[in-house]
Amino acid sequence: MTVHHLGAPARGRPARRGPRTVALALTTALLAGLMAVLTTAPSARAADALLSQGKAATASSTENAGTPASAAVDGNTGTRWSSAAADPQWLQVDLGSSASISRVVLNWETAYAKAYQIQVSADGSNWTGVYSTTTGAGGTETLNVTGTGRYVRMYGTQRATQYGYSLWEFQVYGSTSGGTGCSTDNAAKGRPATASSTENAGTPASAAVDGDNGTRWSSAAADPQWLQIDLGTSQQICQVALNWETAYAKAYQIQVSPDANTWTSIYTTTNGPGGNETLNITGTGRYLRVYGTQRATAYGYSLWEVTVHTTGTSSTGGTDGGTGGNGGTGGNGGGNATLLSYGKPATASSYQDDANCGGCTPAKAFDVNPATRWATNATTGWVDPGWIAVDLGATATISKVVLQWDPAYATAYQIQVSPDGNNWTSIYSTTKGAGFKETLNVTGTGRYVRMYGTARSNGYGYSLWGFDVYGTGGKPTPPPALPPNPGNPLKLIWSDEFNAAAGTAPDASKWTSDPGPGVNGELEYYTTGNKNTYQDGNGNLVLEARKEVTPGSGCPPDPLTGSTTCQYTSGRINTSDHLNITYGRVEARIKVSGTQGLWPAFWMLGSNFKTGTPWPYSGEIDIMEHIGKVPDTVYSTLHAPAYNGGGGYGQPYTLPGQDFANTFHTYAVDWDSTHMTFSVDGNNFFTVDRDNLEKTKGPWVFDHPFYLILNNAVGGDWPGGPDASTVFPQKMLVDYVRVYQ
Repeated sequence: MTVHHLGAPARGRPARRGPRTVALALTTALLAGLMAVLTTAPSARAADALLSQGKAATASSTENAGTPASAAVDGNTGTRWSSAAADPQWLQVDLGSSASISRVVLNWETAYAKAYQIQVSADGSNWTGVYSTTTGAGGTETLNVTGTGRYVRMYGTQRATQYGYSLWEFQVYGSTSGGTGCSTDNAAKGRPATASSTENAGTPASAAVDGDNGTRWSSAAADPQWLQIDLGTSQQICQVALNWETAYAKAYQIQVSPDANTWTSIYTTTNGPGGNETLNITGTGRYLRVYGTQRATAYGYSLWEVTVHTTGTSSTGGTDGGTGGNGGTGGNGGGNATLLSYGKPATASSYQDDANCGGCTPAKAFDVNPATRWATNATTGWVDPGWIAVDLGATATISKVVLQWDPAYATAYQIQVSPDGNNWTSIYSTTKGAGFKETLNVTGTGRYVRMYGTARSNGYGYSLWGFDVYGTGGKPTPPPALPPNPGNPLKLIWSDEFNAAAGTAPDASKWTSDPGPGVNGELEYYTTGNKNTYQDGNGNLVLEARKEVTPGSGCPPDPLTGSTTCQYTSGRINTSDHLNITYGRVEARIKVSGTQGLWPAFWMLGSNFKTGTPWPYSGEIDIMEHIGKVPDTVYSTLHAPAYNGGGGYGQPYTLPGQDFANTFHTYAVDWDSTHMTFSVDGNNFFTVDRDNLEKTKGPWVFDHPFYLILNNAVGGDWPGGPDASTVFPQKMLVDYVRVYQ
């Protein structure tokens, strides 16, 4: 197998865990800023709000697509922005409207700025310095400043290390100013409210908008859950206040929609504190939704009250800074819209077909396969303009376009329609394209629809994983249906309790041995039968790693002996010939091995890997990985074409001061078409929301069958090799594996 778990980073720098998307390196495009004298302000007032979280962020460059600008304003201290290794570099955030800035907090990663400025701007082009230093200390720096602007920028001029600049979080505090002002009226009070579920008849959705802090909505005890409010008409939202009961959300989004079908996130956090949260945010829609993805307690979600304040104005334009063009204005996506573009003939300004992107033809953007893409030609197509068009087969009324960008995205582009493929009318245009997933509500009529890019985000071309056109008319071909979601309640469909006699090999009707040398720089040779993988007679499967030479084999050099003959043996088994599942709950009770150089794992790989789809296009779901050198932590990670290896999207789970190898723990993932939630011993610690993933990392590639894998690796790029402290043999014990649907 050539599949990877967590690969080495792109350069010779120690790998760092956390959501990071592997992608094209962005070129540096720097703006010169005007420097002003620092004005020291008193400590920020308690009333001053965090303005930057969840707002649009851009940067001069990124180390890779797994460290985007958005990661510095997502409220997650486990994700980060990092730049190219050059001076100067910058990171800026668009607050959405003019604000009075009172405080900036920089949470630096090890690669910090020694010399930098904090700058503000009214238009994102002309900058004024409000803070300057040449002796930056790194760590967490809290800067009391005074300035006014819609845009705030950290402008680094001297790095403290040989690497670039990297921020875990860039927080801007202050108060909004100017404009139409935020009304004190509660636009949500008494409005119709619905929810994904209710705990009982006494906690309905309506109780969260009745103006009574003694009544509440509460949901079922599961993730995700949501509460939705119909404001009656399209409103420009400027503030949302959440009054949580004890059962609050740790991770959630505030979303808006014109039609209660197509949702846009205007605020995201993974560190919700509960209590009373006042969020100064900007968004437009008739419907507002609180969408919870991770509960802070074992109970559901519960809100005493949701308060929504608006400016009293509304907008009918497209999303993401776009405007309607000559052919019409942005509008409602339409609840009855049909996907019109699937499988239709496509053309483009050029396409790529080489070793880096084989067969990346225009048709790949319309095949609803999230692991294939169109890209402009590497020789002739890395220029402006660039375009891709689809023939819907007949005249259609277009209401929505969804673009799922590769890191080579358009910052400036139009959506155009045509009756004949020659004469084009623009129905949407933007100069602030943000990449990833963009959902555009538009209005236009034509047989042909085109994305016409005029400015690229980097030195490469244009590339789309998906270009979906919705509306009525045309000659639509129904796309393949998604597999059914798991039942409620879940039912056990497959298990192995490992109750056979001592020395018995794994059940051959459920498991297949996966022999040979490992991957990812591993040092073991996996064996067949019951040599290293056997049942112990006490209800456990054992995957035993031993210091044992396999003559005639080949492995990377052993750090202890220098030999390139495999010096270790171990076990790896999978269900590929027996069990392949889409969605459900997959869990195992495992006692991991634990010493320097060991790497036990419980994971799933896309079944299409066995029929020729290469990794990471097949997708990979790591339910649990553990490395001996970090005894108190396990990791759950997703890998896909846009986020993989060292840039996989994941999160650690830590029991400070404990060693996971000392006892059994239950590791599980709950998986359906909208999310995955990973847990350890029933504690949910990492929820992946599909829509948020597509908007921040790349395509979701997890709607097809996967098979299960257990292995106990020795060495590798991530854990490193055994050393003098390593103890052999090392046993990974598995009490059971169970699958529910």
